[in-house]
Amino acid sequence: MKTLALLVATLVAAVAVGLISKKRQGRFVEKKNFHPLVTAAEVGQELGSVATVLQFSSAFCTPCRATRQVLENVVPSFPGMTHIEIDAESHLELVRRLHVNQTPTTIFLNSQGQEIGRAVGAPKKSQVVAVLEKI
Repeated sequence: MKTLALLVATLVAAVAVGLISKKRQGRFVEKKNFHPLVTAAEVGQELGSVATVLQFSSAFCTPCRATRQVLENVVPSFPGMTHIEIDAESHLELVRRLHVNQTPTTIFLNSQGQEIGRAVGAPKKSQVVAVLEKI
């Protein structure tokens, strides 16, 4: 009987953690404190004059491909904004410094390269549009 109760409790806890994790995926989290983070030299491309959408991806990441598709379709419609995709495995120092713990991670930078927010996981098109409209 104790084994069954333990099994049910474990199952309930696992489902709860899964649902919470799923709800947080791709959600934009705004940063309150600005720190100079990223330079054009570090990412190998000029930052946008208004903002830069920096996407960290890995080679075998299916959500990374979906994120790339969304960002490539949305970002060009906002003047002065640039989308840069970074291979996380090739830029480990930058990944560590920016505390990128999973791919895809999308970091939104202002024109000075300061992080103004991020989304972990694959964001939806509506989420990306809402964030870019605020910048």
